[in-house]
Amino acid sequence: MATSLKNLSDQNTTGIADMSGFKFGIVVSEWNEEVTEALYSGTLETLLQLGANRENIERVDVPGSFELGLGAQWLAKREDIDAVITLGCVIQGETRHFDFICDACANGIMNVGLKYDKPVIFGVLTTNTQKQALDRAGGRHGNKGDEAAATAVKMLSIKK
Repeated sequence: MATSLKNLSDQNTTGIADMSGFKFGIVVSEWNEEVTEALYSGTLETLLQLGANRENIERVDVPGSFELGLGAQWLAKREDIDAVITLGCVIQGETRHFDFICDACANGIMNVGLKYDKPVIFGVLTTNTQKQALDRAGGRHGNKGDEAAATAVKMLSIKK
């Protein structure tokens, strides 16, 4: 569904399991820091609202969105981590670099989840402009971080 038709912060979280015993890893790209820090704030706040314990949330920073897959893999291979959330932002530039980074990022993150049989959530914005990214990082379209946290919780509830 297009973001223009749904606010990213509006999540149906009825019927979720108790999250207090689950441990979450959050991998945050340092590139486009204004956006990724807003995504992280939304993710953290939503996880706490949905019952996760603060001491069960671990953050790892990586240089850019391309590195999210490996950062996610390092967390996902740990037996004490139940779900991994990746947060990044890739903004269209003048070259095809955007296409390569977005494709590698999405495939890398998906493959980590399949390899380790645990939720690895794609909380990466792929926008045309900085304004579009900010609109989806707590702006007029909500926060993709909220959506990523709710998705992790829902997937853990399904698995449980």
